[in-house]
This record gives sequence, structure tokens and C-alpha cells, in this order.
Amino acid sequence: MNASRHAAPDGGSRQYAGALRTSIALVAIASAAVVTAVGAIAIRVARRVVTPAPRLPDTRIVAVDAPAQTVTLARTPDTELPGRYGLFTTGSKSYVKLGQVLSSDATSVTRKLLTHVGAGEQLAPDAAFSGWYFDSPDELHVPYRSELIGSSVGPCPAWVFPAEVETDVWVVQVHGRGTTRAEALRAVPVFRALGITSLLVSYRNDGEAPRSRAGTYALGATEWRDVDAAIGYARRAGARRVIVMGWSMGGAVALQVELSSPHQELLVGLILESPVVDWRVVLDYQGRMLRLPTPVTNLAIGALGSDWATPVTRAGHAIPFDRLDGVARADELTHPILILHSDDDGFVPSEASHGLAAARPDLVQLETFSVARHTKLWNYDQDRWTRTITEWLRRQGLTNEPAAGSS
Repeated sequence: MNASRHAAPDGGSRQYAGALRTSIALVAIASAAVVTAVGAIAIRVARRVVTPAPRLPDTRIVAVDAPAQTVTLARTPDTELPGRYGLFTTGSKSYVKLGQVLSSDATSVTRKLLTHVGAGEQLAPDAAFSGWYFDSPDELHVPYRSELIGSSVGPCPAWVFPAEVETDVWVVQVHGRGTTRAEALRAVPVFRALGITSLLVSYRNDGEAPRSRAGTYALGATEWRDVDAAIGYARRAGARRVIVMGWSMGGAVALQVELSSPHQELLVGLILESPVVDWRVVLDYQGRMLRLPTPVTNLAIGALGSDWATPVTRAGHAIPFDRLDGVARADELTHPILILHSDDDGFVPSEASHGLAAARPDLVQLETFSVARHTKLWNYDQDRWTRTITEWLRRQGLTNEPAAGSS
């Protein structure tokens, strides 16, 4: 027998084996720490997606020139846009309207103030640039009334802007994530000019409508029921033909109404402005914009779509991403759809809008913009935006305009 086979390992071998075990343990600990960190980040991302949050500042007020009625803002892709916009701030004013760009340099943009700011008034530096423009229905100077629409979560506030002449054509306006029905005020004059009554609605967890049990967004999967309740209200008020117009996440809600509403006999078309057509495309894009590692984004989407993760995502229920995928469900669509989307939206990529138009060219008209950015198409090119909607509605036979030559 070879005694060397049973010889005790020498000191160097023992040291090597010990070092190897230590290295393996350290690698395991480090790997576990990385996995834990990735998971924690993914959960924070997932919660951010579904949790309603106050409007966050996205620019700074550098200076206000009261005599000249101008405001200078930090330069961003939004603040440098041509057109009319709004600015949320604090101080003497909570919201001001902005006009054209007067001058700019590498770091700042000076715009005309369309809301008067007095010499003694102060605006806080932190501000949020907005496409709303109109902040209150009173600013439209047309008749309207406030209503409460009953839904499964409770009464949802709404505004009704009646057409000048009685009509059975209504448009139900659905705002986007993190905003309120005021977002859609820009569209009211367009529809009113065409003889269409406008109904601007709220939905669960938007800060105006009641809170659901979870208090979080379902990204359209449940919010559509509140919009459907609004369609029921419109029917009781005389509507026989209903258009649903959705802005951003409101587009996802509108698509769910199209696919799931029991009021199919009333629906005659959708208008989608900068819409979310497939949430996975949007979340993947936003993850890249935030420079998140792909595994973090994928894990966040997976957690949101899983029942087991709802206690930590606080979503209440799993988000049904397949059901919310408008492109995958394109064959189920039955009504004409007009999509308006900027190819450099900057928040909701137009990829899925193009995909939906390609999947259903018989139903979908896609009008693409450039430069305009997210939900700011009206602000950037009001004439084209208005003309596109007007011509589409006329082709669908949905206008109630006075006949030419009538008094």
C-alpha cells in the first residue's frame, strides 16, 4: 500500500483549503448582498409606479422680472419648448401661465408671463412645468356644472360642459397618472365648437375621487370601472354616442373601457393623447432613462405582476400586464381610434402606439408629432392638434355643427 495516499496534508494545503472556504463564503455573502440590494431597489421602483404622489418639481425659477412680466427658468427639454404652458409653484401664486420663449442660453430660458405677477409677489424656486395651461374650468368662460358620479368606490367628481345645442354626442375625458381632470380642459373648446358635450371625470386614487382599499393605481385595470360609471351617467343624461378620450395613463384606461365596458352600444370611438398602450414598454423605457440595470426593471415589473409580491409592492392586486397590452389585444378592438403621439415624447415612448396602428390599420389612425413632448401636443401646435381631431370626428360623422348658412 502506498503510504503517501494517507499522509496528512501539509500546512500549505490546509492554508489553501481554508482560504478557499473563506473566499467561497465571502462570494456567497457578497452575492446575497447584491441580490438583496437589487430586490430592494426593484421593490422601491414597483411601489413608485403604483403609488399616487404629489407633483414633483422638475425645474427651477431662476428669476422673475415683474416690470417686464417675464420668468427665467432652468433650461430643460420641456421648458425650452415653443408654445403656451403652465407652471406649478408655491409662494404668492400656486400656478402661472407661460407664453413664448423670449430668450435662452445654455442653462436657462426666459418666457413671457401670461399670469400677472406683482412687484411684491414671490414665487418659490422649485417649480413643475406643465402642459395643462388651464387650471380651472372658470378660465374657459363657458357654461359648466359640477357633478358627482357614483362608482363602486364612491362618488367621483366630474365637470360637464354642455354643447351649445342639445346633442346626443358626448366625449368622456380621462386624465393621466399623477394629474387630475383639469389636464383635459384644453380639449373642451375643440369639442364644444363641434357641438359635442364634454364630461371630464375623476377616478379612484387620483386625489379627487375616493380612495380604493389599497390606495394605489392599478394602471387602468380597475380605474376603467369609474370611467364606465361616467358613461352610464352620460347615457342617463341623454348621450347615445360616446367618445372616450384618454391622456397618458388615461389612454390605458380608455383602452380598457373599449375592451371591457358593458356600454359597447354607446361607444363610437377613442381619442388617445400620448397614450400608454403597453405598460411594459413604458416601464422598460423609464428604467433606461433612470439608468436602472435591466434586472432591476425586470424584477420590478415581475413583482407588480405577481400576487405573491403585492404585500411588498402594496399594489393591492397583481397588475395584469397582459390584459393591459393594447397591441397584443388589438384583434379585440371594434371602434375607430385616433392616436396623437410625439415620437420624442420623453416619458411614454410612441413605440406601442406605432405597434397598435400597424396591428389595426383598419381602425387606428396615428398622427405623430416631433419635439412636442409628453401630453404637450396642444401646447406645441394647437392648430394642428385641433385640426387633426376635428377632421377625424367629421369623418366619423360625430360632429353636431350648425349647417353652413344657418343662422
